[in-house]
Amino acid sequence: MKYRITGLIWTILLSVLIFAGCTSTDTSQESQVHVSQNTNQATQASAIETQHENIQDDNQQVTETSQVQATTQENNDVRGELQVHFIDVGQGASQLIIGSSGKTFLIDAGNNSQEEEIVAYLRKNGIQKIDILVGTHPDADHIGGLDAVIDNFEIGKIYMPKVQSNTKTFEDVLLAIQRKGLKVSTAKAGVTLDWEPDAKVQMIAPVRDYEDDNDMSAVLKLTFGEISFLFTGDAESKSEHDMINSKVDLKSDVLLVAHHGSKSSTTEAFLDVVKPSFGVIQVGKNNYGHPAPEILERLNKRGVKVYRNDLHGDIVFITDGKNIKVSHTKDGKEEATAVSRTQEETQEKQGTQATQSKETTETVVYKNCTEVRQAGKAPLYRGDPGYSRKLDRDGDGVACE
Repeated sequence: MKYRITGLIWTILLSVLIFAGCTSTDTSQESQVHVSQNTNQATQASAIETQHENIQDDNQQVTETSQVQATTQENNDVRGELQVHFIDVGQGASQLIIGSSGKTFLIDAGNNSQEEEIVAYLRKNGIQKIDILVGTHPDADHIGGLDAVIDNFEIGKIYMPKVQSNTKTFEDVLLAIQRKGLKVSTAKAGVTLDWEPDAKVQMIAPVRDYEDDNDMSAVLKLTFGEISFLFTGDAESKSEHDMINSKVDLKSDVLLVAHHGSKSSTTEAFLDVVKPSFGVIQVGKNNYGHPAPEILERLNKRGVKVYRNDLHGDIVFITDGKNIKVSHTKDGKEEATAVSRTQEETQEKQGTQATQSKETTETVVYKNCTEVRQAGKAPLYRGDPGYSRKLDRDGDGVACE
């Protein structure tokens, strides 16, 4: 439900989202604004000025930490495992990341209707604190459950892009932030986050301001050893174009396919730069045509192994910095794939995987889905023995479902 915001809500908005007054000309620095409960303008101005002084000190620490992280990544010297959970929130998005030392990172939290499921999922995984919380943009299917997360868990830092909305959902998030007396830092390109010493987390977008809230989505790249993940929110073609032109390293092993597989995102040019081995589409039952057939075909043409929440349930990637193991909950299926990828090995590995997939497919041939079901192999996923496009009539990467 949308409506105009007045009175207290405008005060909260101004307290939370006066990012412009605290931004630095150095795009690698963060801008923070304290969510004050005092509505006196003079007091607010003083508080903001004080926060600005504190920001400079905080950013110096972040920069120093980033240098340590960069050195660690160059040596590919990581310990333990990193977990990335693509939580099944229906037609929405939420990603939980658990670092090798146990620190946590949550990007988005699905719709309002999914907030109880989000809280339960976090508790099931032993989460007590979210060290970094990111709301990629104000759409309800991304930030709807953030207020419940803020209310139920200890929160470290919060990042949101410099964009606002006049919805009840957005108001609820701001009120939750206010109740906890938390700060909001600007999510924008050039910010490197202080999280795990063995992991590097960079904000890739938004590169600039856009009229479309989707293009204002916070986009993050997470690198752990030789393995990297790209989280894209609902970023569309304009943002993708600017990310490419920014010359930042976008190449990633696992890509969160933007905007639930919408045809307005995941351009050919973007995929050619990212070169993912795996793609995850956070999607549920919807009337938007997500994921779009042309996006699925685009991914398939590049040999990207696709996982979808509507088909696979909760999807979890676990990596030791060299290999990736993927598990999902819909059918209990689990698979492990070695994807140690250096710059020189990328194309060779993709070619080898494509050849192996073709050989495997040709080893077992089913005439129709009846034979598949009689063999107890249904459904077949792209790359499984016996999978073929002939059996996958809707081209979604799953045959005989």
